[in-house]
Amino acid sequence: MANNQATIEDLIDEMYDVLDKGWRLPVSNGKVFVDGEEVRDILNEIKEEIPEVIKEARRVVADRAHIIAEANREAETIIRVAQEKQKTMIEQSEITRQAQAKANDLIAQAQAKFKEMRKASNDYVDDLMRRTDESLSENLAELRKTRQNIKSSQRNSQM
Repeated sequence: MANNQATIEDLIDEMYDVLDKGWRLPVSNGKVFVDGEEVRDILNEIKEEIPEVIKEARRVVADRAHIIAEANREAETIIRVAQEKQKTMIEQSEITRQAQAKANDLIAQAQAKFKEMRKASNDYVDDLMRRTDESLSENLAELRKTRQNIKSSQRNSQM
């Protein structure tokens, strides 16, 4: 994903370069004439890069699902092992109460570990999604600002 962000940022920097190289009219209140075809090409490249960022976000979501599924499998295995230990201990008459307590403790530990693993994976994915969302929002805001500047420039050049 970092490659896509850098690419989009590079393209936005390129858009600034186009604006900096633009021809300024005296007494035009800062209006700049730019090569519309060059700007359009850059915008088309940005448009092509955005789906890659979205694909990466989808991969993050899929990774989250994989992490949760793995945590579920591990928790189920731990619980199954604890239950098997519990059955074995119950069969031993002298230590039945101790076995029950230990099995319950193992199950509680397994469930606690499962909850902890699930929370950690959810926090991790949420952080990744938040950073992706922030990055996309920043890039989109910058793109909209650049687009508005270009539209303003075009309107002023038509006057």
